[in-house]
Amino acid sequence: MESTQSVAIDGQRIHYVRAGRGPAVVLLHGSGSSLEGFGRVAELLSSSFDVIRPDLPGFGRTGPRPDRDYRVRTYAGTIARFLTALEVPHFALVGNSLGGNIAWNLALDAPERVDRLVLVNATGYPEKTLPAGLRLARNPVLRPLLRRWLPRSATERGLREAVGANSAIVDDAMVDRVHALTSRPGNRSAFVDFATTDQPDRSADIPKIAVPTLVLRSAEIDGQHFARDIPSATERVHADGGHLLPEEDPAWVAKAIREFLQ
Repeated sequence: MESTQSVAIDGQRIHYVRAGRGPAVVLLHGSGSSLEGFGRVAELLSSSFDVIRPDLPGFGRTGPRPDRDYRVRTYAGTIARFLTALEVPHFALVGNSLGGNIAWNLALDAPERVDRLVLVNATGYPEKTLPAGLRLARNPVLRPLLRRWLPRSATERGLREAVGANSAIVDDAMVDRVHALTSRPGNRSAFVDFATTDQPDRSADIPKIAVPTLVLRSAEIDGQHFARDIPSATERVHADGGHLLPEEDPAWVAKAIREFLQ
């Protein structure tokens, strides 16, 4: 696992990796993931950009929020304060899944800071199909158990459900990495808290996003309409990707981001 730095924000230490030179690009991972989810994409971008990858609160090395507030707009405020602490006044913002949801909320709340927005299989519309992990965490019978224990087999099953044709990426190393980070103290319980947080539906505000936006979507992803609703948006569709595009086809994702930002 990579060596991280950390900075104190909102009563906890946000862990992150920063590499490269140039305009700032912030990569936000999805739920149940960590900054490693954008690892290869970051490598491909760092020759031209200052690439910043945090572990979001509740996940990875950052771990649970002391206040247990996992609303998406709270996440957006935390990321804004995190980047202020790093003395990054404006930036391009890339988010996968939950990270994309946080990214477009931040673009609405602080448009003067977000130069460009890239949404990779982002969430935020109410009709989005829930992944297996979130469905389990919302089960009132299983919820207390999941706070204490999650078998490695469940981690592997969730990852296999999340990917498309390139299922070979779900190897022992990936399963071990994700399971180890999920099993860090407090992370399982934080995931349950996140999964059961009431998230206000803000999708009616999506057409108000004025930041130039690139939508990267796998063809099989349903119920998300960013390219339709954001006036400035362009879209690229991956024919056979799953939910974890930054890991399934990092070269495709990095190339699309680079072309959009240059």
